[in-house]
Amino acid sequence: MPETKLDVAGADGAAEGFLYTSEGEGISSDKTWPGVLYLTDIWGIRPANKAMAQRVADAGFAVLMPNIFYRSDALPIMPPGEPDTGDPAVLRRLSHLMAALNAEQMARDGAAYAEFLLALPQVDGGRIAVVGYCFSGQFALRTAAAAPDTVAAAASFHGGRLVTDMPDSPHTLLPKVAAELYFGHAVEDQSMPPAAIEKLDDALKGWGGVYQSELYEGAKHGWCVPGRPVFNAAQAERHYAKLFDLLKRTLG
Repeated sequence: MPETKLDVAGADGAAEGFLYTSEGEGISSDKTWPGVLYLTDIWGIRPANKAMAQRVADAGFAVLMPNIFYRSDALPIMPPGEPDTGDPAVLRRLSHLMAALNAEQMARDGAAYAEFLLALPQVDGGRIAVVGYCFSGQFALRTAAAAPDTVAAAASFHGGRLVTDMPDSPHTLLPKVAAELYFGHAVEDQSMPPAAIEKLDDALKGWGGVYQSELYEGAKHGWCVPGRPVFNAAQAERHYAKLFDLLKRTLG
């Protein structure tokens, strides 16, 4: 795959990262594409989401995937293979990662990543899109709020904690967002239960921007990522269709 490793400028230092472009159109190509910032789920950069990012690139985009945990953890974030959430050591690791990146850091990093992506010679246009999964669903929304002039679209798939009781809850940032938004929700998701989805939908209705918020029937938290026990192939394909529609509509 046309994968190029590079140092990505984060708000507080350099993050390991990868740039993906269309098959046969490597980093040395003179061709340019609209830019997409790809934020991994909490388990970090690994073969499964590298392949997902390449699929987005093959649809006609330059896709940047940074190590969102660069402050605390170098790659690989987890050992090879999909993590076993029944393993106490994995649960301890999960707690560490959840605490490793706060809301303020997400906002600053998101704006920095967007600026870095737009400056790459492989990227055309004046705006980018951002997509997040699981833990980074809120990261995508915070990025859209932090860089409203730069982010044309933001998508969250099985995003968790998009609505909380905290003053900095992601849904409170909607008035700062100029992007088109998409939310694809999981079922039986403790990090985004039905009451939270309803509260988010109410906030979106009052926001006044362009958005979609949908429940993926039968798809549990993490359904998009191949190799996960909850992977749902049919609903993963639906996620790609929705994502590509959003990207092509907002980035041309």
